Amino acid sequence: MTETKKSTCLTDLRQRILSLDLPPGTDLDEATLTAAYGISRTPLREILQRLAGDGYISLEANRGAKVSSMDLPTMRTFFQTAPLIYATVSRLAAENRTAGQLDALKEVQAKFLQANQQARPDLAALENHRFHALIGEMAQNPYLTPSLGRMLIDHTRLSQTFYRPASPEEKILVIKAGQQHDELIAAIEAREPALAVDLTLQHWDLSRDRLERFVRPDPLPLDVIALKEHRNAV
Repeated sequence: MTETKKSTCLTDLRQRILSLDLPPGTDLDEATLTAAYGISRTPLREILQRLAGDGYISLEANRGAKVSSMDLPTMRTFFQTAPLIYATVSRLAAENRTAGQLDALKEVQAKFLQANQQARPDLAALENHRFHALIGEMAQNPYLTPSLGRMLIDHTRLSQTFYRPASPEEKILVIKAGQQHDELIAAIEAREPALAVDLTLQHWDLSRDRLERFVRPDPLPLDVIALKEHRNAV
């Protein structure tokens, strides 16, 4: 068994989960995965353990592996916590970033903008994931990094909605998100933590309503007259 096969399997499963190719709650069958990736069960279980440790999947005794759910309690916690973590991470990034990290962030931003120009929502969401993960590395805080990593899993899955604009107005929001990335990079580069926090919160507010549609879809239209006519129906 080569490390290349293990690495390929790990990377691919992460991306499939983030892109919703493997939706929340999906059961992961070991036999299917070992055949698909050409690996044996022992290295596969090592990979699953790592994915579980990072929050991509859950492992339960006698029930196997399952892609981490995005149920209502989880999403409620996500929306309460995300702006706090993002703001703190951005502040620390502006204080602690290195020149090399800044260059890497700009490279990811270029790929993010390209993905949006090519109308590739899957790639845009993944590059957005990398963008915020790099800011997390800049923060250099061992306590925040695991929390940010876990939160980004759900944020990236939710972002599949945001980066699929269904109207001209929503397309403008996607363009604005790219502009805010550039502004955040500039604030971090200038070592302006207060501005980085402000821009981060603006960035969160920009996409929040669209992200919430993942768990709060538009209501079904109601025929009020029909309801009145059938109000006595059994």
